[in-house]
Amino acid sequence: MHRIIYAGTPEFAVPALQALHASEHEIVAVYAQPDRPAGRGRKLQPGPVKLCAGHLGLPVYQPRNFSARSDLEAIETLAADLMIVAAYGLLLPPAVLAAPRLGCVNIHASLLPRWRGASPIQHAILAGDADSGITLMQMDAGLDTGAMIAQRSLPIGAGWTAGELHDRLAPLGAELLMDTLTDIESAQRAAVEQDESLATHAPRLTKREAEVDWRQPAARLCRQVLAYNPWPVSHTRLDGENLRLWNARTSTGREPGRPGEVVGHDRQGVYISCGDGVLQVTELQFAGRRRCGAGAALNARDLSGRLLGTD
Repeated sequence: MHRIIYAGTPEFAVPALQALHASEHEIVAVYAQPDRPAGRGRKLQPGPVKLCAGHLGLPVYQPRNFSARSDLEAIETLAADLMIVAAYGLLLPPAVLAAPRLGCVNIHASLLPRWRGASPIQHAILAGDADSGITLMQMDAGLDTGAMIAQRSLPIGAGWTAGELHDRLAPLGAELLMDTLTDIESAQRAAVEQDESLATHAPRLTKREAEVDWRQPAARLCRQVLAYNPWPVSHTRLDGENLRLWNARTSTGREPGRPGEVVGHDRQGVYISCGDGVLQVTELQFAGRRRCGAGAALNARDLSGRLLGTD
């Protein structure tokens, strides 16, 4: 049995926390990012990990960073054997990395060294990768550069969104963690250094890059729509407002026109010409409306002949 500190913030980190709590290991503290304003009222809202920890009766710490000596002393006082980190969102200084007896282990949502960084799930889909997975990594001072303790791969299903891949990787991370904790010290001793020549980077996404450039090939734009669901959601301009694109596939049954031109609209999709090929949007959202399938959108507004991406 180990004394464990758990650090995570979003939904991805919840399954591993639940699995640890159900095990023989003792969770001595949970660390999560400070509450953030959310919703129309911009009231402070706790993240999923904090909510889960509260339901489990676990103590929660929420430092803004670890610059204060009191934050470092708090971790040292916990006398933990190990710190498990999953999408925590804060950079851990060397003093924190060294505080637990066995250091800090990260549950990372990619097959390192591919896709180091904040958005590995989305970038795997953007790149058209055949596989994703989970890496347990011994954390060091770099960004996802530590030695790999264990890996488990997962084929990416055709048409999966980032949200769907996320929902499969999160429990896979919990499963790999629990299997590895059985003999974590042996696993750490056998950890493999990453090959720097194979490293790729997955920077944090922004809303700006989610705007669709219809000059791009349909295959690329299809991956973008899937990768940006559920956030930041691909969008284009229609009548001076944003039209959000939630799901899509490439289409081979329509003749292309100008980039951004809707060359057809039926109950199976809105067919939009791209720089190369045609994109079939199957789920979309008009400004001020709920997201809907192409058939329901057809009942509200037939987009055939419209040119998207302009005001």
